[in-house]
Amino acid sequence: MTSQSPEEAALTFKAVVKSYVSSHLGRTTVSHGVEGLDLSVRRGEVFGLLGLNGSGKTTAFKLALGLLSATSGEVRVMGLPPRDPRALASLGFLPELPCFPGFMTPPEILRFYGGLSGISRAELPGLVAAVLERVGLSSAAGRRMGEFSKGMVQRVGLAQAILHDPALIVLDEPVSGLDPLAIKDFRDLLQELNGRGKTILISSHSISELEKLCHRVGILKEGRLARVLEQKEWAGGLEERFIETVRPLT
Repeated sequence: MTSQSPEEAALTFKAVVKSYVSSHLGRTTVSHGVEGLDLSVRRGEVFGLLGLNGSGKTTAFKLALGLLSATSGEVRVMGLPPRDPRALASLGFLPELPCFPGFMTPPEILRFYGGLSGISRAELPGLVAAVLERVGLSSAAGRRMGEFSKGMVQRVGLAQAILHDPALIVLDEPVSGLDPLAIKDFRDLLQELNGRGKTILISSHSISELEKLCHRVGILKEGRLARVLEQKEWAGGLEERFIETVRPLT
């Protein structure tokens, strides 16, 4: 696959720095969430992001979502600034620990998020029913969220992320804590979404899942993109490639 320009890519980081400044007892400390990050996620691919804790994954996601602003450099979502309403409309996000009011049902939650996404009231009932079917929760639609297992909550989280049919789906540890059947269901649905042309960005510590899902994997180290691997480069050994990249030199 040939490289794409920033305008053609789903998500780009160009020389991005995000600094955090703290002060204590008159002493100012500067730390970096990401430092000189260059990354391009191609439209239509599944891209995995690997890194040790503190490597910059969460900062990168927050920058892409417009929750943080870069200290310097440029972030683009579908060629647009992350806080542009058109960029936000093109993106769906599933956090690692989605949290919903326990007294609400999945349709109530999805109607709320659908309204925030600008979906019309006329369209919402049909879209909500369809997305609940896709994530396997039609039979549980009348139950309260307080009764749900972690896997079922994750399914509701994925439903809200894809309800508005975004072009780019960003997933933070989507299978963390799920049982093998739920993981298989998630994988099948993500592959189906990608087959329909959706771009998917996944951050996960589950290297085996990234091996199954991703076209490419980027490895973050100390806020920088240390390495990008194509499928053919990790055949049978993504864990080994990851460890040799992040292990400190002795």
